[in-house]
Amino acid sequence: MGINTRIIFATGLIAIAPVLASPNVHSSAESPDSFIPPYSATYSTVWKKGISLKVEGTQTLSKTSDNVWNFKFKASTLIASLHEEVSFTKQDETIVPLSYFYKSQVLGKKRKATLTFDWDKNTVKNDIKNKPWNMKIEEGTIDKLGVQLQIRNDLRNHKKDLTYKIADGGHVKHWSFARRGTETIDTKIGRVNAIKVERTDNTSKKKQTYFWFAPSLNYLLVKMEHYEDGESYKLNLEKLNEKG
Repeated sequence: MGINTRIIFATGLIAIAPVLASPNVHSSAESPDSFIPPYSATYSTVWKKGISLKVEGTQTLSKTSDNVWNFKFKASTLIASLHEEVSFTKQDETIVPLSYFYKSQVLGKKRKATLTFDWDKNTVKNDIKNKPWNMKIEEGTIDKLGVQLQIRNDLRNHKKDLTYKIADGGHVKHWSFARRGTETIDTKIGRVNAIKVERTDNTSKKKQTYFWFAPSLNYLLVKMEHYEDGESYKLNLEKLNEKG
């Protein structure tokens, strides 16, 4: 089984599906410093799948309106590309996804999916291969990309429980993560201390996924490693532009 390129932000983000959300989703007043400020970060990625691919990717967090945010990751090379994006709002310290978009092309194989969250009905519409269908979800369900921001915010708030409900592949899955101490990481912007986090719900599938978040950089992801069936995916921070 080959590496699913979506692991980049879930690990791991042209058009966003229409936003459907309950009015009370937008009602919570947030202080300016209560969430991660907007930024743009550049990463180098190395993907080993028979051949070794190296590509530069950009992750961006922006605020598009009063309480609507956009988080995306884009990377491309001649034989591979990825675009993953989520539009969301938030209640207190919890991300509430509105729409999620995924598109990838690797060695000629293409994948595309759009998820639209309707919090009036607690459903998510999955549009994969132009065959839309609806799935029931629970309050607190998030997407495969927004989970990275949720982990960051939970680490910022010193939360111990890092378990999440993820809308993925027609199911609500439970992802869990655990802290594995602190390590010093060398990046292109300098040496930083980072909290090592391991995904723990998929170890029985002979998969290993690790993340390193730097408290001094607002718990930004500075490094990531994924191993599966003799293949690997690695990501390292190259540049950071804080816009807040």
